[in-house]
Amino acid sequence: MKVQGHFHRGRFAPSPTGPLHFGSLVAAVGSFLDARAQGGEWLLRMEDIDTPRNVAGAAADILKTLEAFGFEWDGPVLFQSTRLDAYAAALERLKRAGLAYGCACSRKEIADSARHAAVDGGLAYPGTCRAGLPPERSVRAWRLRVTDEEIAFADRLQGRVAQHLEHDVGDFVLLRADGLFAYQLAATVDDDFQGISSVVRGADLLASTPRQIWLQHCLGFATPEYAHLPVAANAAGEKLSKQTRAAPLRTDWAAAELVGALRFLGQPAPGGLENASVGEVWAWAKANWNFAAIPRRPAIVVP
Repeated sequence: MKVQGHFHRGRFAPSPTGPLHFGSLVAAVGSFLDARAQGGEWLLRMEDIDTPRNVAGAAADILKTLEAFGFEWDGPVLFQSTRLDAYAAALERLKRAGLAYGCACSRKEIADSARHAAVDGGLAYPGTCRAGLPPERSVRAWRLRVTDEEIAFADRLQGRVAQHLEHDVGDFVLLRADGLFAYQLAATVDDDFQGISSVVRGADLLASTPRQIWLQHCLGFATPEYAHLPVAANAAGEKLSKQTRAAPLRTDWAAAELVGALRFLGQPAPGGLENASVGEVWAWAKANWNFAAIPRRPAIVVP
């Protein structure tokens, strides 16, 4: 398995499913400052391939918000909706290598099979179509074969993380039944295409990482280093998101919101910095960024 070289290139990859919120800001601040502290580049990618979830105008709003908060990214924004041919080519490579296969199972059939699997927690996908489609069934989705080997990596914040994909996940989807490419394939292909050396993102994606590392291995891609930041949660312990009605970021409070994100990430921003300009907040943040101070907890409740 190849590993990226020494040049640091990070990224922030929001989905245009609504406005950015505090949890989004934490991921953006953490990935941006980590890249800049190492003299590296910070790229912006719009993960807009899940078209049923996209909200009209959200991508433009996200870019305007990031600009108002003083973020500066390197190069043009990469929109995943322009990369469908690259995902199709990667899927074809996996098919030709015998690593991807067509699956006829519906979600209900998979859930029923898992319930009957008598395995701790059940398999997410029990391999029903691995040896070929059942009689008179057609392909609904394409899946990637996994093995029983342990996929492990050293997360810069969360420590050693390991999964046995066969038991914990099962063969996972690359092309969905609705004809859309799955997040795991698109994110993996684009991280390689953009030369990302360090992925800094929320701990809600920690469980996805072994699948992406397995995909990297299957496609011969380099493996970035990973750091999974604590996610901001509400009082009920739910991750702040559009689904949990997280409040949108307010550009007129940009400095205060940035200071809040810095403190959430363990950076001891001085009192009164929230009343400074956005430029002054960034100047303090870049001069004082301390990755080691970031809390290791996967989630932190915010008021």
